Amino acid sequence: MFTRRATLALSLAAALVAGASAMAFAEPEHTTYTPAAFQAAQHAGKPILVEIHASWCPVCAAQAPILSELLSQPQFKEMVVFRVDFDSQKDAVKSFKARDQSTLITFKGTTETGRSVGDTHKGSIEALLSHAI
Repeated sequence: MFTRRATLALSLAAALVAGASAMAFAEPEHTTYTPAAFQAAQHAGKPILVEIHASWCPVCAAQAPILSELLSQPQFKEMVVFRVDFDSQKDAVKSFKARDQSTLITFKGTTETGRSVGDTHKGSIEALLSHAI
């Protein structure tokens, strides 16, 4: 039979685990995509990730925790992340020549350094991001 203290300790441990899990998979901070904001980041020479994303996309959902984990690492702290909504920002999708949601495109300043479509492998996404820094 659990004592009151043991029950409290287990409850606290469960809350801490739940909180840590939520923090581990928090969305990376996105900069609102506008052509002007994107150009400003390019001309500042920033490493950039453009995420062509759809809220209904299961691959995008699978990419989210991977990107969150990678973008929290020190080597990617300067990366500017723009999320382009596949459904509502069709002009931007077209300007990036993206055919599908779940497209990740990296830039180093004004130079595109890589892109992937539908990738949910941490190692290859990390390599893609690394090309921009």
